[in-house]
Amino acid sequence: MAIKAYNPTTPGRRGMTSQDFDGITTKKPLKSLLVPKRRTNGRNNQGRITTRHRGGGTKKFYRLVNFKLAQGITATIEHIEYDPNRSARIARIKEPNGIYHYILAANGMQVGQTITSGEEAPIEIGNRLPLKAIPIGSTIHAIEMKVGLGAQMVRSAGNSAQLMGRDNGYAQVRLPSGEVRLINENCSASLGVVGNEQHQNVKIGKAGRNRHKGKRPGVRGVVMNAADHPHGGGDGGRHGIGSAPKTPWGQKTLGFKTRRRKSTTKFIVRSRHVGKRK
Repeated sequence: MAIKAYNPTTPGRRGMTSQDFDGITTKKPLKSLLVPKRRTNGRNNQGRITTRHRGGGTKKFYRLVNFKLAQGITATIEHIEYDPNRSARIARIKEPNGIYHYILAANGMQVGQTITSGEEAPIEIGNRLPLKAIPIGSTIHAIEMKVGLGAQMVRSAGNSAQLMGRDNGYAQVRLPSGEVRLINENCSASLGVVGNEQHQNVKIGKAGRNRHKGKRPGVRGVVMNAADHPHGGGDGGRHGIGSAPKTPWGQKTLGFKTRRRKSTTKFIVRSRHVGKRK
């Protein structure tokens, strides 16, 4: 996939880039794997805004991506498709008995390629195996955290993790954040790097493009009144905010620890913050 630039015919076009979608082989998704997607616009069941800066956007259907492909499946890639709900591309695969699935498209996947899942699957891009059957040093994605729960980590465009080693029934996996984590070696993962790696290089170019994505504007705290934000009041932030950065509700940011699940700390071999403390 390449990045497409535009001539500066308007102020919004100047500097705007987009994807050229050259790897997509069909524009028509499979109807049996689509479900309607109801939008909440950041509001709860009482109509109160619980997540700010959401609303509007283009209507879209949700694609039923299979994140826990059953063991022993052999299928053929029929199409590489666009998914409006995620940054990665998805691959439509078909089993010999006619059953279709959507899976994440790894970098290098081709139409006609065979995808296999299970402990005996060959070590090829896109195949899904338990961590105990994957060679050490391999690049992986779509990793399970609990056996049978389905892929939960390393699913966005261009991301990958690395299998570092195995010991006492656990595999050591280095995640994109730099964290090294212990994961049950019976958990499954897919081989390769998630495709569409140029996704992060796209420049939005104009505000309206974010509105099409369902993102509403965000206002900086320093330009608010003191009654509306801890950073508000004064001269608009010209002389700083006068204290440590905070959320609109007074919670400290920038280094303030919010992680509360202590029961999983024992599975972290190396913190993602280690390299940043120098």
